[in-house]
Amino acid sequence: MEGVIKIVDIINDKSMKKTLLLVLISVLFIACQRGVVFSKFQSLPKQGWAADSVLTFIPNITDTIQGYDVQVIVRHTDKYTYQNLWLFVDVRQGSNLLHRDTIEGMLANERGEWNGKGRRTHELPLLYLENIKFPYSGDYEVTIQQGMREDILLGITDIGLKIIKHGQK
Repeated sequence: MEGVIKIVDIINDKSMKKTLLLVLISVLFIACQRGVVFSKFQSLPKQGWAADSVLTFIPNITDTIQGYDVQVIVRHTDKYTYQNLWLFVDVRQGSNLLHRDTIEGMLANERGEWNGKGRRTHELPLLYLENIKFPYSGDYEVTIQQGMREDILLGITDIGLKIIKHGQK
């Protein structure tokens, strides 16, 4: 009975409650991120995203058997004046060009309401490649360039690249 009382006393201690809550939140965060192999954002200048500006990401892939989902994540403000966003994406391994694609992200619906989450800054993940297997182990280079008809594109704040093991979120 003495052991039970000590555990109850520990749980009733306010600082211990905070510690337990912090541990629980940390475990949940790690569990939610368990399939993430690569995740990085690059901020764009407040003056806008120049048409000739290329963002480069260098993920390291070690498992060539696993399937992966690749997402391009767009963060933008209400200063972005278009419904969609065109992006040019290249994936290289060494000097080998593995993928070259033009992708379109629909940032807003037909009524002009932003897709994704957020109030001041909106975030929308765009599925770029699904269940892809990387043929080589090592560093890859993923480049992303805006493909709109604007020399300077306003309102896009960050572009991210996330690689997740297929079937895990």
